[in-house]
Amino acid sequence: MRSHQAIIEVEGWIIGQRIPTTPEPHPVIVLLHGWTGDENSMRVFMPKLPQDALLLAPRGLYSTPLGGYGWHTYKPDYWPWVDDFQSAIEGLINVLTPENFPGGDFTQFSLVGFSQGAALSYAFSLKHPWLVSRIAGLSGFLPEGAAALARNLPLQGKPIFITHGTLDTLVPVERARQAASTLQLAGASVSYCEEEVGHKLSASCFRGLKNYFSKANP
Repeated sequence: MRSHQAIIEVEGWIIGQRIPTTPEPHPVIVLLHGWTGDENSMRVFMPKLPQDALLLAPRGLYSTPLGGYGWHTYKPDYWPWVDDFQSAIEGLINVLTPENFPGGDFTQFSLVGFSQGAALSYAFSLKHPWLVSRIAGLSGFLPEGAAALARNLPLQGKPIFITHGTLDTLVPVERARQAASTLQLAGASVSYCEEEVGHKLSASCFRGLKNYFSKANP
């Protein structure tokens, strides 16, 4: 199936996109890169995602000391809190709209985040669960303070896919296990893939990501 890829600017945001050639409207999947990434960083995951989906890969809001971009202001030796992502969350909600992307079906709106992008995906989903259909957190972590948002089952019935490497030296695997536990307490249906790799996906977890999105949307 053919698709069209481009990088565009919308309301000051730089966004990579893959537009299917299938009839509109398309399910929307937003790909959120990790620290020091940009709008191209998540392309490695695109082949594993549904070919009929509109893929949107925005660039983070903040430059980092090592180049690239992030989703909150940089602080050394610091695990971000949920509210550190508030500006990014509000910005994404404002720019990712049917008006700006008329080919997208925003009733089928999913988030795929890698590392810091996974933390943003979790924060976004806990704060605005009614906007999100599915969440995939790849080599990521749950922001500090997220447990308080897990009360009252905000993610009741939401399917979430989490993958992590036991050899990850950037985000310890315990962080992913904690995320899985807390998101289950929030009501989510969590699928978890853990393999002996570093800060990346194993081949089997890549397959798991593809299988996760091949299932019917809730």
